[in-house]
Amino acid sequence: MIDLTLARIAEIVGGELVDVSAAAAAEIRVTGTVEFDSRAVTPGGLFLALPGARSDGHDHAAGAVAAGAVAVLAARPVGVPAIVVEPVGAADAGASVLEHDVDGSGAAVLQALARLAAAVAEELVAGGLTIVGVTGSSGKTSTKDLLAAVLAPLGEVIAPPGSFNNELGHPWTVLRATADTDYLILELSARHPGNIAALAAIAPPSIGVVLNVGTAHLGEFGSREAIATTKAELVQAVPASGVVVLNADDAVVAAMAEKTSARVVRVGRSPSADVWAGDVGLDELARPRFTLHAGTTAVDVALAVHGDHQVSNALCAAAVALECGATPDQVVTALEGAGPVSRHRMQVHTRADGVTVVNDAYNANPDSMRAGLKALAWMASSTEPKRRSWAVLGEMAELGDDAIAEHDSIGRLAVRLDVSRLVVVGTGRSMSAMHHGAVMEGSWGSEAVVVADADAALDLLRAEVGPGDVVLVKASNSAGLGALADALAELR
Repeated sequence: MIDLTLARIAEIVGGELVDVSAAAAAEIRVTGTVEFDSRAVTPGGLFLALPGARSDGHDHAAGAVAAGAVAVLAARPVGVPAIVVEPVGAADAGASVLEHDVDGSGAAVLQALARLAAAVAEELVAGGLTIVGVTGSSGKTSTKDLLAAVLAPLGEVIAPPGSFNNELGHPWTVLRATADTDYLILELSARHPGNIAALAAIAPPSIGVVLNVGTAHLGEFGSREAIATTKAELVQAVPASGVVVLNADDAVVAAMAEKTSARVVRVGRSPSADVWAGDVGLDELARPRFTLHAGTTAVDVALAVHGDHQVSNALCAAAVALECGATPDQVVTALEGAGPVSRHRMQVHTRADGVTVVNDAYNANPDSMRAGLKALAWMASSTEPKRRSWAVLGEMAELGDDAIAEHDSIGRLAVRLDVSRLVVVGTGRSMSAMHHGAVMEGSWGSEAVVVADADAALDLLRAEVGPGDVVLVKASNSAGLGALADALAELR
């Protein structure tokens, strides 16, 4: 974060200085990072006291100061230097968060964090910072990682670790930027209409990227049309002087060109796009190869990430880099060197016995599940002899009334793609529907099985996976299959 005094921070967030004099607050400066985990506090930092599901950050305030924080941003006095903000009403608290319900004190701290991030972003943009915002139903984190790679040759880049894309992670990422930062990459997620607009208001992007509109969080939104309207909040936030990058292969995304006053750059697999991929192919590990076309330039690219769906992610990253002044050769070099970065997202590991484990267990929705299964099928069928394939699948969360039908569809797709073994992890209605779909599509005997939990799945895999097999592990993060995939990759 840029260097600010406690007095200035209190002024920005509208808080009261507690357990520190006004004179001292005018001298004490936050020179480190803002952290909501007391274990991550560094000297000169600011600790964010948030109530959580299992603990209250206010209880760790003294420890954070002992670890080097100069003060705490809190909703009540904590016995150490603090900036205290007033709790907000319950209605405002419920509308202010994306992932977890918090009380009025937690909402007040989140709102103060947003104000601080907005002030810092405004100052940094005035100094030349370029903010790139990315949204989409799937692929945000993978694209964010590719963007960080292609922009790195052009200057200092700050990007969120993992999926820090809500009202906590988004401003937290903004506050990682300093006066030396050239590019700030931000993911924007949503569970309700207005969420993306609110995040974009904290750090208005000059470049916006929309990847796709699918059915993630369908249970929260109610319809794909409502999801599209919310994703379009990003393009509406980009000023006329900015650039919007749209995946033209998704008709709903392409239509967002009508909703922005910014210049539009279209990417896709058709020569009608501004930046497009031709001659797309996959190697034996489903790593895409294609020719990148931009204007009169055509260069060959061999990606280090896995899955045909990564082509559109790479095109979006390439389009942004080209807009920022990168040469096509710089883009190709960066893309080819950009392997999987974020954990449990299409991480491919081949064991000494030839078993290939595809760990994509961090997130899942119907679109990303289909992409993962297609990558699995390709890896198994692209060699001679064909390899045996395993799909170890957990629940796709937040699909609402469509959960049963969507899980049934995934079970059927696994059979249509000729996946050798389907292991359905969990015994709820959705997982029963996935197994039922596979059976009804023609999977008999032990080809499709249901196990109670991740431990039971691991026991089955240990006993039956053989040399040369390919295993995909995929589910929403709440299913907890990441540890299963890690353990399977370590087996010898």
